[in-house]
Amino acid sequence: MDAKKYRIGIVGLGPVGLILATYLKDAGCDVAICDMVKEKMDLIVNEGIHLVGKMEKSAYIDHAFCSFDELLNYEIDILVCAVKAYHVEFIMNQLIKHENYKDLLIISAQNGIGVAQKYARRADESKVFRMIVNFAGNLFAPNTVNVTFFNPPNYISSLDDSRTDVSEWYAKVLNSVNLATESIDSIEKSNKVWEKTILNAALSPLCAISRLTMRETMINPDTYVIVEKIILEAMEVAKAEGIKLPDNFVKLCIKYLKNAGDHFPSLAVDLMNKRETEIDFMNGKFVEYGRKYCIRTPLNLTFTNLVRAITEKNLEKY
Repeated sequence: MDAKKYRIGIVGLGPVGLILATYLKDAGCDVAICDMVKEKMDLIVNEGIHLVGKMEKSAYIDHAFCSFDELLNYEIDILVCAVKAYHVEFIMNQLIKHENYKDLLIISAQNGIGVAQKYARRADESKVFRMIVNFAGNLFAPNTVNVTFFNPPNYISSLDDSRTDVSEWYAKVLNSVNLATESIDSIEKSNKVWEKTILNAALSPLCAISRLTMRETMINPDTYVIVEKIILEAMEVAKAEGIKLPDNFVKLCIKYLKNAGDHFPSLAVDLMNKRETEIDFMNGKFVEYGRKYCIRTPLNLTFTNLVRAITEKNLEKY
């Protein structure tokens, strides 16, 4: 395995971007990173990236940029997108300004259903990949992630199965430094995306509105039953869409969520900090597909609309 076969750029340095940058650097890859916050990038350049908690690892990245143009001008081969799902249009608008963007491989390491397809609408589908990330954490500092859980493996897939060589290379690179990752086909990818989105949707808006951490939500009998009902609603929609879920999926979800840690999911953090959220790519998608198949999704609709309403009020003040 040649770790330097592709030059990798990562845009978005929240917990996911920082964790991936650290492990890819540790694997020997040529890694460049980008975030628009200069103070954050200065801290990363001067003091490095540090992972604590469930992962203990540090890295110094030689090529760090505050501008997306600078990252692209570094002539990367693979762009790993770890920004919020609602920033896809911005990323693509910047990409198409560069004459070599059609040769760029794009890995979406983002939450939600239909995110990778948004890249494929404006780029060659054969160049787009989807990564399903099964780790999470919170920022202790702009350059320090408290990793609260990792339920291996992660998954990576070519969107149309035409570039399995790239997804297999990427998985091998991460496996070489013990970040367990599997290369899967596009059908299994769809199943895994829905599985992960159901898990995110089950807790994220509930934690955001209740201000309970994931652990607190799962041990409280009143909120626990809401989590189960959200999962069951989403499962009915998934079945109508032809998504294959494990027979014991509810039990697997509960087990996963009970191990999620005593922290707030990213959507809750965004709502509490009066930022835009990814609700439309999570619970909002189950509402959208539910309408498509005439399936009622009252809980997902309630949480989607509540988060939207709170977000709209928050953003009006800024």
